[in-house]
Amino acid sequence: MTVLLLDPRWPEQIPLEVFSGVYGPVSYTEEVPVSVRWTLGDIISGTDPVGQGLLVSTNEADQRVLDRLDRGERVIAARSRDDQLHIARQVMQRARDIGEFELLQTHKTLVPYLREEVAELADVIESADTNSDIDDGQLVRELGDVLLQLLFHAELGRRRQAFSLDDVAASFIAKMRSRAPYLFDGTSTVVSQEEQDRLWAEGKRAEQARG
Repeated sequence: MTVLLLDPRWPEQIPLEVFSGVYGPVSYTEEVPVSVRWTLGDIISGTDPVGQGLLVSTNEADQRVLDRLDRGERVIAARSRDDQLHIARQVMQRARDIGEFELLQTHKTLVPYLREEVAELADVIESADTNSDIDDGQLVRELGDVLLQLLFHAELGRRRQAFSLDDVAASFIAKMRSRAPYLFDGTSTVVSQEEQDRLWAEGKRAEQARG
């Protein structure tokens, strides 16, 4: 009757739609955590008269999910599953799993591609006199190509258990906390460039002193 697709990152975040018009029996694909099973077991009441009930999963490729989707059953999906950056990370992981080219790459072998993509991005930007003259569609595509390189390096780092894309993001946030503290302290007025430059240099010196 209904398929519930949860986000594998946060399976405990259950869509509100589940609280109305969803009936048991409830079944689960094997990866769904016990905590989710307990919660749904407490909130799902009533029984589907045709006996199909609710199937809960975090994996849209599971055969049980595919079979029920083929039958046209209702789907409730956690909205966070539409997070485009998360989907991009999954695509990169999949590429590294089954693409021969991706399997052969290292951080070093990717450098020429990074240089090429950055140069192409710069060309698009520099070909316009003002921001309003930029071909936004082309700009988005070139930024996507640069993002691919970032995702690739982050995936290589993850496979080495060295760092992940989350670590890269955390590094950015830490740098901004150090060098642009006004972004985090509730400041609501425009910060002058002079003050920005001073704080940036001050933060950089503090980072260097810490090693």
